[in-house]
Amino acid sequence: MNRLKTRPVLSSDCRLPAAFCLPPAPTALLVTLSFRPGSPSPGSSPLVNLNRYATKKSLAESLLDMALFMSNAVQLKAVLDRGPSFYNYFALVTLLSISLMLQVVIGILLVVMALMNLNEVQKQWRLNQLNNAATALIFITVMINIFITAFGAHRIGLLAAGTPL
Repeated sequence: MNRLKTRPVLSSDCRLPAAFCLPPAPTALLVTLSFRPGSPSPGSSPLVNLNRYATKKSLAESLLDMALFMSNAVQLKAVLDRGPSFYNYFALVTLLSISLMLQVVIGILLVVMALMNLNEVQKQWRLNQLNNAATALIFITVMINIFITAFGAHRIGLLAAGTPL
């Protein structure tokens, strides 16, 4: 009960003429809760550390970027193994190369963002700009990978694995 701040509601709190005010009730209480954002129960946990949250978010994005990078590298190897006689060879090699280069740039941006302290006010504008750039590059990379799939890189992976279409 020590987390609740209470005060009785008095008839003197009413700013209307007396005919419109309710009589004071001795049991009526105005309750104010003090709690922190993100806490499961009021007043039980410390404030959210935004710098730690941003670092964890950047780490998760980096791991997903690494998984896509490895997938694209395997697809590029399979396309190169098939040779230029394969349908859409040059388009796939170009798109996969662009995607891999963008992912390297995104990875560098995410590492730089993770190393910067979000709690320092003078760095927040720069971090916001880096985050916007990384988001735009991720969107472009996703679009490129949609085209890679449309051009049939998934069939290359199946052929390289020796499984029939």
